[in-house]
Amino acid sequence: MSQSTQEEIRRRNDPRVRTPLRKSEKTRQAILEAALEFLDSRPFRDLTVAELMSLAGSSRPVFYQYFADLHDLMENLLDDLEHEILAVARPWLTAKDDPVLQLAKALLGLVKVCYQRGPIVRAVVESAPMDERLERAWNDFMKVFDDAVTERIEHDQAAGLIPSFEVRPVAIALNRMDVGTVIHHFGSRPRTKPDRVYQSIARIWISTIYGHEALAKIKEIVTT
Repeated sequence: MSQSTQEEIRRRNDPRVRTPLRKSEKTRQAILEAALEFLDSRPFRDLTVAELMSLAGSSRPVFYQYFADLHDLMENLLDDLEHEILAVARPWLTAKDDPVLQLAKALLGLVKVCYQRGPIVRAVVESAPMDERLERAWNDFMKVFDDAVTERIEHDQAAGLIPSFEVRPVAIALNRMDVGTVIHHFGSRPRTKPDRVYQSIARIWISTIYGHEALAKIKEIVTT
């Protein structure tokens, strides 16, 4: 994990930099939450500004005070999701000791976030193959996590905690597995109970990176 990446993660999680939401930010959040509500049952291609703002309880012109267009809205949803996932992943990405336990905690946090935000992932992945702008945003989003996981595994390899193997393909495989799992279980209703999903992905992540003997660590985490 590079120093700049660690500093960015710490900044995003520092309670001292958080301020109460202003009215403008509350309005922006209401629009984003209305979009999430829409995407919970319908695809992005069906979304219109008029219907979105009806759900948000504001007028159509208000939308353009915060977003250039619907693609800008989706990019903002992805940015917010990226920040939320990095926040819960921080215990593992920056761990100085006991990385297995910290990975278990990070994965539990990931499941909690995606249980609420899964429709965003489903909507973007469905639309990206036919939408160049969303495809670019999605690729940028995934690269953040591919880079972060690669750096963490390489760090633990250098520390002698895990055996040598080609890291980046494994990091990419694990992240893409998470995407498919999130879409399947949390992409639309009815959603699967999060504890079942957590146990599944934790088993795969921990055994793949740290070995089967490390799986006992997940029993120390209280599941949702």
